[in-house]
Amino acid sequence: MQAERSDVGPHSPRVDAVGLSRTVGRLVAAGQVPWLHGEAARRMAERLPLIRRSPAVLIDWSGPLGGSTALLHAAYPKASRLALQLTGEGVEPAARRSWWPLGRRALPVVRRLPLAELPVGQAELLWSNMALQGSADPQSVFRQWQRATAVDGFLMFSTLGPGSLPELRHLYRRQNWGEPMLPFVDMHDLGDMLVHAGFADPVMDQELLTLTWPDADTLLAELRGLGANVSPQRFAGLRTPRWRDRLKAALSEQAIGGRPSLTFELVYGHAFRVATRARVQAETSVSLDDMRAMVRTSRP
Repeated sequence: MQAERSDVGPHSPRVDAVGLSRTVGRLVAAGQVPWLHGEAARRMAERLPLIRRSPAVLIDWSGPLGGSTALLHAAYPKASRLALQLTGEGVEPAARRSWWPLGRRALPVVRRLPLAELPVGQAELLWSNMALQGSADPQSVFRQWQRATAVDGFLMFSTLGPGSLPELRHLYRRQNWGEPMLPFVDMHDLGDMLVHAGFADPVMDQELLTLTWPDADTLLAELRGLGANVSPQRFAGLRTPRWRDRLKAALSEQAIGGRPSLTFELVYGHAFRVATRARVQAETSVSLDDMRAMVRTSRP
């Protein structure tokens, strides 16, 4: 099945923000990081040796379900670690705490700050695991990342790509059931957005994970543990038990070797933050923070 290009733009709403907030709240209250998020964090952490310089300041922009705290502490135990605190975010899920092998007393210290209090231009590494797919405006998020990252700082992020869950998309279209999930953004579009936001040398790549389950009930239970359908184009009413039986039957019919399966596209992005260059115009406005960054990089 071929991945679809994403439909990105201000006139193409991607996310039901209210539905997304409820879903995140449910997952946080459940007390465990989604297993796919933890796996994506582990795979992305394997790429940290690409960074030759150990960051003194690290910002984790993953939110409460990033599953990255212990991995980042193990990689950079001496770094000052900050994390974005979302509105209404509570304590980190218990499962993420249990990943730290030395017990609760040895948990790494992470300062969680709201967006307005995060330092500007200081993150030598900005890390975001499996959070971007829930953004209604990825381009705006990239601008926020650029503002928080130091000149020559490194950006690493992961997200779901449009090649995710094609089995559900085709099934829903055949049955005229609406959209089964929000539209994910293609990695080529993400690379273009990074350049426009002020990052340089973006490298985008992806991998497909095909997972199988013993039956449709187990599949749907684990899928609920990953999130929910927050597409604005989803079916507006409540689904019935009869509809759920039809869904399970359809999943079983397209099973591989008797085991229903789903495919996930994990997209990884890496880029450097470069100094802002003011365009030559009759009148040019540059923020004070960007002016300071340009002055620092122009000094011998």
